[in-house]
Amino acid sequence: MPGPSQACVDEEPAAAARPGLSRGGAPVAASEKGDEARLLPAATRPRKLYVEPTNQCNLNCRMCLRHVWDEPPGQMSATHFARIVAGLRAWSPPPTVFFGGQGEPLGHPDIVEMVAEVKALGALTEMITNGTLLSEAKARGLIAAGLDRLWVSLDGARPETYMDIRLGAQLPQVIANVARFGSLRRPGHRPQPEIGIAFVAMRRNIADLPALLRLGRALGATRYLVTNVLPYTAEMQEETLYQRALSAIAYLPSPWVPSIELPKMDLEEATQKPLLEIMRGGQNVSYAGCNLGHANDRCPFIADEAAAIGWDGRFSPCLPLLHDHVSFLHHRRRLSRRYVIGNVAERDLASLWEEAEHQAFRARVRAFTFSPCTFCGGCDLSEMNETDCFGNPFPTCGGCLWAQGVIRCP
Repeated sequence: MPGPSQACVDEEPAAAARPGLSRGGAPVAASEKGDEARLLPAATRPRKLYVEPTNQCNLNCRMCLRHVWDEPPGQMSATHFARIVAGLRAWSPPPTVFFGGQGEPLGHPDIVEMVAEVKALGALTEMITNGTLLSEAKARGLIAAGLDRLWVSLDGARPETYMDIRLGAQLPQVIANVARFGSLRRPGHRPQPEIGIAFVAMRRNIADLPALLRLGRALGATRYLVTNVLPYTAEMQEETLYQRALSAIAYLPSPWVPSIELPKMDLEEATQKPLLEIMRGGQNVSYAGCNLGHANDRCPFIADEAAAIGWDGRFSPCLPLLHDHVSFLHHRRRLSRRYVIGNVAERDLASLWEEAEHQAFRARVRAFTFSPCTFCGGCDLSEMNETDCFGNPFPTCGGCLWAQGVIRCP
């Protein structure tokens, strides 16, 4: 599932309004909310494509979407992938290609060749894996193919924690696989592929996070991404760590509440209690120049000019809209229906990206004038993404936790 979301953006709001400002030769507009301005880069081409090689997986993880869907299993065909490669050639430079989605990419028999084909076009390539299928042959193949970054899903630093979440996997074996992958890379100050670790934070594993960082350093990881869990079942709601954060004033910049700007300071015993009280004190918080509310109403997929392609060729604006799925928000069941622009089997990538309906949706998400479902207690309309109380048409994004900095993808 975008790189780490930018919690601190637009440090110079006045710059957004300067005439002639551009990005990559394309004009850039600005969106203003109160005294805040955000840059809106022109979406002349994607900068990142999520490609789902398969929706199948060899594990049965507690927090997986597949527990609540009835989609048929499948793998991307050579024909569909050839259409994607042909479409990538139309853009210079080509977008970053991220291999991942709702399945285990290493389960696709041609995954090494797929990486090599995309890399031959000059694109940056990333992949996420649970690490269980990272054999020596696969490791050597991915390194030779030129993979730029391998993300490994590690949701625990202790075998018992990990096994409780990643059902069907053994942590020592995954660690051994990743360690071997790291050792096979050519030595250097910044060996390639880079190794990243993705951690899904839950009540049952959050205590492992410091130990996971230490484990990551031993494995040569240079990037870490922590996301909250998206509860697909009523029971999984008990694992969330953000129920108060959805409506906490500290994360909601508003001209109607006090604000406090904090400088850099040591995080130690003397500051722990005062800082916690400030965070819970009913004022908006800026820390070291970064307003904690800047992650609100900002879709990381649209901001990063990304799109997603499913294993069967479906083209969607983002990963969350690639599959029908159920989740829970404020203890209400919420059905998110997929939103598909077209299929790469029938249309080339450029026409799908430039489709008027697609660009109109992207413009709505940039403005983000959707109803505040994540902040509000919720109503019947918030139980689906069909419409909202502002009258927006399908698909609506007011209940999307990616757009509130709660759920994140590499």
